[in-house]
Amino acid sequence: QVQLVESGGGLVQPGGSLRLSCAASGFTLDYYAIGWFRQAPGKEREGVSCISSSDGSTYYADSVKGRFTISRDNAKNTVSLQMNSLKPEDTAVYYCAASIVGCSVYVGQYDYWGQGTQVTVSS
Repeated sequence: QVQLVESGGGLVQPGGSLRLSCAASGFTLDYYAIGWFRQAPGKEREGVSCISSSDGSTYYADSVKGRFTISRDNAKNTVSLQMNSLKPEDTAVYYCAASIVGCSVYVGQYDYWGQGTQVTVSS
């Protein structure tokens, strides 16, 4: 069964850090670009970051550039998102997704999605 499972979400104070993980089962992440998206209440799902399968190129939304870092460990079949200097506006459900065709901000280009993990940034 093909599955992506996110973990690592939680409640953190502004300025704090969290590390999200995306683990795959039933398929190999090596051949897929992996994107992280987030969706806040009442808002559309937006792309946060992506890492390509070919050369490991990384992409970030302007709102997280310099604060978030995406990385992949193909041996463990996982992708991580290190989030530092978190702000209240980072509060959302975070999803990872896999795309065979490459990184994109368009949700329709992704083949598999995880169930999401809640990140809440609040004092």
